[in-house]
Amino acid sequence: MGETLRLEREGPVARLLIDRVAKRNAFEQAMWERFPELVDAAMADPAVRALVVTSAEPGPFCAGADIGEFAAGANDPAWRARNQAAIRKTQVTLARAPKPTIAAVDGDCIGGGCGIALACDMRVASGRARFGITPAKLGLVYPLHDTKLLVDVVGPAQAKRMLFTGMLLGAGEAARIGLIDVLADDLAAEVAALTTAIAAAAPSSQIATKAIIRRILDGASDDDAASSGQFDAAFEGADFKEGVAAFLAKRAPRFSGQ
Repeated sequence: MGETLRLEREGPVARLLIDRVAKRNAFEQAMWERFPELVDAAMADPAVRALVVTSAEPGPFCAGADIGEFAAGANDPAWRARNQAAIRKTQVTLARAPKPTIAAVDGDCIGGGCGIALACDMRVASGRARFGITPAKLGLVYPLHDTKLLVDVVGPAQAKRMLFTGMLLGAGEAARIGLIDVLADDLAAEVAALTTAIAAAAPSSQIATKAIIRRILDGASDDDAASSGQFDAAFEGADFKEGVAAFLAKRAPRFSGQ
């Protein structure tokens, strides 16, 4: 597989780079299996405050699964099971990663590639981005977990429209229905501004907030002992003390994540 996937870090930002440009960044089985390991590595690095998933080169974000490999293996139940398990692990690991994640999309984001983008917390895209999920064009069914990621982002009606038709949405339409959070004239500059703002805020707040939002998406509707305890504990944390001290001193805070 070589370097078709790699993790790079610059300051507080890790970038998970998809680098299979000749195949429009389509994923082979080995890439699905490798992806969660790189996400976990970024999450485990205490210096990393945000993870950006993007193409190593301008152009397609990811065209989805490698159709040649998929067609060759699809009739083998053991291969199908391994393939689906690897794709599911990629989606679940990314969707439940504790730190903020951003998909930076500069071209086609199709099928499994769109699933990767949906599993990120936010999607920032250029005007030439296109999004689509196409199982209906292949006579396949999209998994429930992945379908929920889509419904959580765009709502059930728009999810049905995309899945029933397999249509490709241009950047403007994707932004209109909420699939794109930020439609950027300058993708690199917009992602840099967003990650800078994330890195300047309290990591303890971000991690706790992301966990709370995940619980809401998973069906929670009110506080319990765990969430109430988390709220109370923040007042004893070093980040709260530093935030108050910085505010009173009119200086930038230096958060520790505690």
